[in-house]
Amino acid sequence: MLTADILRKVRQIEIRTSRVVNDVFAGQYHSAFRGRGMEFEEVRHYQIGDDVRAIDWNVSARYGQPFVKVFREERELTVMLVVDVSGSGLFGSATRFKLDLAAELSAVLAFSAIRSNDKVGLILFSDEVEKYVPPRKGNRHVLRIIRELLTHAPVGRGTDIAGAMKFLNGVTRRKAVCILVSDFQSRGYEPALRIARRRHDVVPVVITDPRERELPDAGLIDLRDPESGRRVTVDTSSRRVRREYAARAKRIEADRTTLLRRMKLDSIDIRTDRSYIEPLAAYFRRKEARA
Repeated sequence: MLTADILRKVRQIEIRTSRVVNDVFAGQYHSAFRGRGMEFEEVRHYQIGDDVRAIDWNVSARYGQPFVKVFREERELTVMLVVDVSGSGLFGSATRFKLDLAAELSAVLAFSAIRSNDKVGLILFSDEVEKYVPPRKGNRHVLRIIRELLTHAPVGRGTDIAGAMKFLNGVTRRKAVCILVSDFQSRGYEPALRIARRRHDVVPVVITDPRERELPDAGLIDLRDPESGRRVTVDTSSRRVRREYAARAKRIEADRTTLLRRMKLDSIDIRTDRSYIEPLAAYFRRKEARA
């Protein structure tokens, strides 16, 4: 049974994200993610301004006046939100945890999808697939997805992107838009991601926190890896330690960027200390320009 606190959080996210969808992303999602193709609808009289390439010459010759073919977009898409709920999602040095940001961003994308009459499904994963919600339409269904994101108690702590991609390919036979929301603290996922890339329109959403890039000068601090549980004490007053930490983080980020670019995947990079609106809008603009 849902508590009043959870219901309030669901309502807050619904109000906040619906406003963003209506005010900022109206039409951008629809333009960026096109349907499966164009379907012939009818032949009608030529009107001034029609594209001459659409003229049906056979019908025009038969009736002695120009007619054009009219097509409509076969719109309905399936959007699968594949969200990482591993231990590292419960980290955030700014205003919120990475998992909270993932939930709100997923809500924005889900509401954008149903505005275009698309289906939305959900896969929650850690080092195993923990929850699967089959794709459906409707506002009520999106609210269920938000509740699942807010109330799910993860079983695993690690991150297995490869396993999540294999599960996606198993339950989604037709081409779908796969929104992969993760901090990508995983290894060996390239082969599975390549297979998913061939079958689906994969959109990597990379969520990071500024403290994953650099350490503050705060003396001795105890750090714990939320996925492995390993603990270590670090002297952050040491410039060498802070420099090596930053260099390692930079290498990891560069390796991830290189891998995604090698697969021709355009990622959306989101940070816990910044708004997600501009990175998401910029992605929509890039995708629409390529369409």
